[in-house]
Amino acid sequence: MNRYPLWIYILIGLALVLGFVYTLPNFFGEVPAVQVSPLKATLRADAALMGRVEDLVRKNNLAASGVFFDAASVKVRFADTDTQLKAKDLLQAQLGEDYVVALNLLSNSPRWLTAIGALPMYLGLDLRGGVYFLLQVDMKAALVKKVETFAGDIRGALRAKRVQYSGVARDGQAVTVRFRDRVMRDRGMEEIASGMPDLELKAQDDAGEFRIVATLKPDAQRKTQDFALQQNITTLRNRVNELGVAEPVIQQQGADRVVVQLPGVQDTAKAKDILGRTATLEVRMVDDENTSNPAAIQAALAGQVPFGDELYLERGNVPILVKKQVVLTGERINDAQPGFDSQTGEPAVFINLDGTGARVFQQLTRENVGRRMAILLFEKGKGEVVTAPVIRTEIPGGRVQISGRMTTQEARDISLLLRAGALAAPMEIVEERTVGPSLGAENIRIGFQSTWYGFTAIAVFMIAYYLLFGVFSVVALASNVLFLVALLSLLQATLTLPGMAGIALTIGMAIDANVLINERVREELRAGMTPQAAIHAGYDRAWGTILDSNITTLIAGLALFAFGSGPVKGFAVVLSLGILTSIFSAVMISRGMVNLYYGRRRRLDKVSIGQVWRPKAPAKG
Repeated sequence: MNRYPLWIYILIGLALVLGFVYTLPNFFGEVPAVQVSPLKATLRADAALMGRVEDLVRKNNLAASGVFFDAASVKVRFADTDTQLKAKDLLQAQLGEDYVVALNLLSNSPRWLTAIGALPMYLGLDLRGGVYFLLQVDMKAALVKKVETFAGDIRGALRAKRVQYSGVARDGQAVTVRFRDRVMRDRGMEEIASGMPDLELKAQDDAGEFRIVATLKPDAQRKTQDFALQQNITTLRNRVNELGVAEPVIQQQGADRVVVQLPGVQDTAKAKDILGRTATLEVRMVDDENTSNPAAIQAALAGQVPFGDELYLERGNVPILVKKQVVLTGERINDAQPGFDSQTGEPAVFINLDGTGARVFQQLTRENVGRRMAILLFEKGKGEVVTAPVIRTEIPGGRVQISGRMTTQEARDISLLLRAGALAAPMEIVEERTVGPSLGAENIRIGFQSTWYGFTAIAVFMIAYYLLFGVFSVVALASNVLFLVALLSLLQATLTLPGMAGIALTIGMAIDANVLINERVREELRAGMTPQAAIHAGYDRAWGTILDSNITTLIAGLALFAFGSGPVKGFAVVLSLGILTSIFSAVMISRGMVNLYYGRRRRLDKVSIGQVWRPKAPAKG
């Protein structure tokens, strides 16, 4: 009656072993580390960079406990923060401005655990320490930038339709288009209205001059501001990836603010530097005449750059003179994806332009067949010519290919930067906080102690009240905590103080299922059932009640996760996972132990479940 088949015991044993293995990394803690990341899209973290870092660390007698690299950076672990700080200053000085050298904290787990994917839980800012920024987005600048874009679009549209105008200028958040006669003004208004529905147009006549004043409609203003905010959030996420931050928090706060939390980051100045990074694309024409003239190149390298030109470097540090006039910018990019050139098989970046960008690019290539066009990538104000191909033919459709001696990783990096590399609007830091690792350690200590005290109090009560069944319940409760921590580690969830509160709450809720089971067994014993039958009926009949109560709580947890944010969502994750693990541990594990202890006894007179009070039989008349 009270026996499990062998496969269930194997399943329970396997679950306990896996739970222990995936919980284990959380006990090894973290160690100080230095992380080296390429600052330019044309550089990457590879074995060569790791070798340079290893040589520098070894030559300067810095005791490193490990050097390794991943797809984005090279990381060096140290035993103490003093060595970490020395290494950071040394590597930054030796590697130069092309690399970001940031302080960080890394897991101290053994390699064999990392190899099987057993990683510690991510800790939030309040537990791990780190930096907190509140950034304000300049929405006025976003609107001005949008209006500037429309000014250029209006020039291109009127020129394409051969509508004569005397000037286009931005005046605040409006664009003024001037005409010499009313007929051209009316044609211009018709063309602008049909091609740019986001603009509100007004005709003005003054002293023989005919004007159109174009302003953004209220809906277009809201869309522009929303886009600027979301674009900046996406850009910040990509920038933060270079710091190797585990589970950063980057979220909107209000209509024009962004909260950035970087757990584990100790270098506030470097975090500011990373958040301020942008990458933009510009298309310009090459000054072929001067670039092909060695004397002009030598003069430019000496500081005498021809008027209207700028000096840049191509791949391989080849100097090239490029016109100052920007023909097309990265704002016109809808998408950028890495791929391979269909003819040469070399890595390339494929760019899709919007309607206006496609029209401008088609006109540019049509008018400059046989000349070179430079595609420049700007990062932190420094420009580099990614490629400068010769225009062979007109390119319609808005699909542009960038190629030219780049690796597959560089193609991926460049496409990432072009998709979301530029801030859509300027931002400034209005609030800044640093949470030290010591404060985070104190929070962990307090949270751990509160959970431990609660567990101990529950264990004492259960054993005192339910005796051996209380022991079974406590073991099931301990396994529940084991499963919960293992799941959080396996899912790489972020644990915060509210999450630790969720663990404490889960402990209290998980024991409730065992209380229901134990009391149900007592009731069956009071009703006169044999101990074996009482155990069987107690577990079976308590199951429905346990399931109902946990499902209702799970619904509340899912609602918190769906509609909450930040700490509330973290609490909801812990609570929901705790409910699922408590059902398994309270029913399967506790019953497995009961079956092992009592199930093999054919004759069972009593069970150790505390005092069972039976009602007295009525006295005979």
